[in-house]
Formats: sequence, C-alpha cells, structure tokens
Amino acid sequence: MTPPMSIETKKDEEILKKLRGHILDQLERDKLDLPLLPQVANQVLTASGDPNADVAKLSTLIQQDQALAGQLLRIANSPAYLPRSPIVSLQQAIAWLGLNMLSGIAFSISVQSGIFNIKGYEKPVKDLWRHALTTGLYGKEIARKIRHNVENAFLCGLLHSIGKPVVLHTILGMRKTDEIPIPWSIMEQLMKDCHVELGASLAKSWELPEPVCEAILLYQDHTYAQATSPTKGAIITCLADHIASFHLNSQSMDEKTLRTRPVIQDLNFYPEDMDALLALHDSIHASVECMIL
Repeated sequence: MTPPMSIETKKDEEILKKLRGHILDQLERDKLDLPLLPQVANQVLTASGDPNADVAKLSTLIQQDQALAGQLLRIANSPAYLPRSPIVSLQQAIAWLGLNMLSGIAFSISVQSGIFNIKGYEKPVKDLWRHALTTGLYGKEIARKIRHNVENAFLCGLLHSIGKPVVLHTILGMRKTDEIPIPWSIMEQLMKDCHVELGASLAKSWELPEPVCEAILLYQDHTYAQATSPTKGAIITCLADHIASFHLNSQSMDEKTLRTRPVIQDLNFYPEDMDALLALHDSIHASVECMIL
C-alpha cells in the first residue's frame, strides 16, 4: 500500500498539476510567449549556412557585439584550443579555429547569454547549459565517427533540450515578482514533462534548420527511430545525450548501463568505438568549461 503523501507533497503535486496544465494550455492555443533568438545568433546561424560566407563577413558580424567578440577571443586563447601564440584578432581566431567551429562557438555564446539567462535559477540553469554543450561536443565526435556533418550534429546536441529553459521562462512569466520561488524539484519535473513539445515549438519559431528541429523532437530513446533526416541528428543526439549525462554525473548511469543502450547497436558502434568516445572526457570537459560564461 502506498503511504499517504505529506501535506507538503500534496501541495507540490497540486502546484505541479496547475503549472503543467498552464503550459499545455498555452501550447495548445499557440499562446506561448517564446523567447526570441538573439539577433547575433540568428545572423551567425544564417552566415554559417551560407556556402559563400567568408572570414571577413563573419568577423564584421561578430565585431558588432563587443562582449561576444571578447568571449570568442578568450575561448580561442584558452588551453582547450592551444594556440601557438596569443590570438589578438577575430581574423586570427577564425584562421586558427576554422570558420565552422567559430560560428558554432559564437552561436553558443549568444544563446547562452539570451535564453539560458534566468534570474533566480542561475546555478541549475548553468548546469542545463553545461549538459547542452557537452551533448553538442560529443555529438560532433559521434558524427565524425560515422562520417556525417559534424556542425549539424553539434547544433542538434546543443539545442536538443532547448525546451527546458523555455519551460522556466513560461512559468516565471506567469508569476508575480514577489511570489515565493517555485522549488527546483517541481521545475525539473515540468521540464521533463514538457521540454520536447516546447523545444519543438521554439525551433519552429526560430526557423531552425529542419534536421535540428527533428532532433529536438525525436532525440529520445523511444522516438529516434521515427527520424527520417539523412543527417541522423536524432540518433546521434540520443547517444550524445546519454554520454553527456554519464560525463557530468556518473552516478545517474553507470558505465555498464551506458554501454548497453540500444542506440549504440543502432549506430553499429563497437566497444572500441565507445572506448574512443569515453576517452575524450578530459578534452571535452576542458572545451565546455572554457565556453561557460
């Protein structure tokens, strides 16, 4: 027999039910007040998808945002990227990191300072962003292994859980500033329940590339088989998400459990392929930490 809930637990359940109902109602009626894609992120995304984009165009674009330019130079000079000599200009940074990598980093910084900037929940939201970055970087390595587009895989991984901060923005937008903060445990459950639907809605609003939209909607274990994009973003992101969870909190999943995930067989990965991915732990950790604002 299930023991009766405490008054506090019952209260939490009522709050959870009410907030979940609000989110789903707003979603069904297409009334969600979705965060805008930061202007620079939008421009960088457009430029990176332009086959005629060049270093000068991207450099000029980034220089419009001095904070972004400063962060890019800091990252390019970090131990994670080991420049041969100090990098002092965006042109040098692009030459060292490459146009595609710098575009991805610039997009990441812009999104982080926008939608992942939520007052009152700074630490747990930073952890959400750390997981997103880690998933994106592992996604690149998985894509490289199977000879697929690494930049698309990074974007899929980076944005796969973008619906989670949207949940937070939606809930905080309906509350008065002087109300008692909602416990993080309730927020976590709401994100688990609603982030895929809200992420898909945001992806449509941001007009993200179709393979990225598909990965956001279908990256989970029980849905990636429905994906049809030849980029394989959903299945790549599924495995990257599991490795990121293991990377950041091995207590949430032991290595044996990780290695027996069905997605590994579906990608035709062998034990040595997983060995190679898990051996990247230190380098990916260094890259993630230098990209955290």
